[in-house]
Amino acid sequence: MAEENVNPGEALKDQEGGAEDAKALEAEVDGSTIDEVSKVENDPEEVIDAVYEVSIDVTAVLGTSNMPISQVLKLGRGAVVELDRFVGEEIELFAEENLIAKGEVVVVDDQLAVNITKIIKRL
Repeated sequence: MAEENVNPGEALKDQEGGAEDAKALEAEVDGSTIDEVSKVENDPEEVIDAVYEVSIDVTAVLGTSNMPISQVLKLGRGAVVELDRFVGEEIELFAEENLIAKGEVVVVDDQLAVNITKIIKRL
């Protein structure tokens, strides 16, 4: 078996050179260096700020109705569609088709709004 003679000073010098080479090879990602990207990933405040700017579709479901297409095609202005909920019952709030909350319909400045009464936690 051959043994390698390694000078500890040379090994340390190689490791230090490797670190300098790594710093010299910083790549850019979307105009930011990897170090800047890492700082954003590690800073919870920056991550939260980035998430707050994302837009999603939110849907409030007042109720549903099941009807044949022939009946839907006959609907016109002023038609009334019966829903499967009663006045005062909770409605469901969906974000990107995921149930996130339940609430009640309220009127605010002549517009319909939802007062959230229950947050649905996902498992």
